[in-house]
Amino acid sequence: MAVYQYRCVDHGLLEVARPIGTAADREPCPDCASFAPRVFTTPQLSFGSAANRALLDRTERTADEPAVVSAVPSWRTPPQVATNPALARLPRF
Repeated sequence: MAVYQYRCVDHGLLEVARPIGTAADREPCPDCASFAPRVFTTPQLSFGSAANRALLDRTERTADEPAVVSAVPSWRTPPQVATNPALARLPRF
């Protein structure tokens, strides 16, 4: 369900929950029954999970300020070699 907003001239914003894509252009106000036109707003992404918000923030931030490194990272531990015996016969460079 999506939440759509309508603005009544006398009573302000009105929120109506409808299935996605089924919002009407006008909705009757529950207080005065006059028709309120639909107001187009941004998606309410801030109500999502913290992980999704963090991902969106990182993605948006890297568009203008990409992460820059000053040196090649050093290996703290050597890379792991495959222990599969079938892979042991492959040539090492």
